This record gives sequence, C-alpha cells and structure tokens, in this order.
Amino acid sequence: MKRLLLLVLLLPVQQLIAQKWAKNYDFVDQCICGLSKVSKNNLIGYVSIDGTEVIKPQYSEGFTFSEGYTAVRKTDKWLYIDSTGKAVTDEIFEDANSFSEGLAAVSRNGLYGYINTNGKLIIAYEFSTARNFMEGIAPVSNKKGFWGYVNKSGNWVIQPQYDFADCFTNGEARVIKGDKVYYIDKTNKQLHE
Repeated sequence: MKRLLLLVLLLPVQQLIAQKWAKNYDFVDQCICGLSKVSKNNLIGYVSIDGTEVIKPQYSEGFTFSEGYTAVRKTDKWLYIDSTGKAVTDEIFEDANSFSEGLAAVSRNGLYGYINTNGKLIIAYEFSTARNFMEGIAPVSNKKGFWGYVNKSGNWVIQPQYDFADCFTNGEARVIKGDKVYYIDKTNKQLHE
C-alpha cells in the first residue's frame, strides 16, 4: 500500500519535470527502460526521465527500448543500439523488431531470422515473416505464406498451416485458417472461436 501511495505521489512530480523539457521536442513517447523516445525535426533520439539527452535525435525511425536495446533506422537499414547509443553489432538489417525473451526478428535478403542481444544470429534467415517470441515460441510464416510456431532453437512446434497466427498470451493464440478465426493452445488444440 505504501508503494502504491508513493507511486501516486511521484507521478505528478515526474509529469511536471517532463513538461519542462518535453517542449524542446516535436514528440515524446512514454518512458520505457528509463528512456523516452523523442522526435525533433523528424529525427528520433532518446532522453532520460529528467530530460537529459542520452542519444541525440539522429535516426529516421526507432522503437522504444525493450530488454535494454532498441532498433533504429538510419537511411534505409536498421541496427540495434544499447541505452548509451552504442551499436550492439556491426550488422545492419532490412527490417528489425523489438527484443522479446532475449531474441529479435530481423531480415536480410527478404527473409527473417532471429538474433540475440549480442547481435549473434541464433535462428537462420528462413521465414517470410517473423514476430516476437512470447511464452517461448514465436509465430512465423514459411516461404509459401503459411504460419506456424517455432521454438528458440528454430524448430517447428506447430507446423505451418494457418493463414495468420498471433503471439501466444496466457497459453493461447489467435489463428486464422480460411474463413475461420479461433484460438489454439501450444499443442495446436483448438480451444474456442
């Protein structure tokens, strides 16, 4: 209860602090992992909760931080940086997603694979589309466009058979097959529509 009261009392103070520096930017996103994504003159950068510019606006696009890292786009390629702005790897990608459960989906030559937070390729570039890992598995589509689920080793746990598949949440995921929309569990058992 004391924690909740302290949080309620601190929120207005944080908002007042943010109001003083937020006017220096065209856009200020919510603070995640201690940093807020900001935009100035159509460039993305990151500031700390007190308004200190940690990573100056220099990127054409960028995500909020997740697991201590974010994907940013400079010109037409994506790279990953840490909370100090240091590049995680020298690798650049055609497309990039946020880290989730220690992995991020990235693409090269039109195919997706997954890297870890050190920038090492963990799952090879073999998917047409790839989404975030949730509950240990990720929805991906094969070259024919069918969706299924892979584990963190890149092995199929649910074979590609769906027209679309969402991430798992609370043990279930929404899938679409033809004109049917329903939910499955991690064994591919249909739960409900």
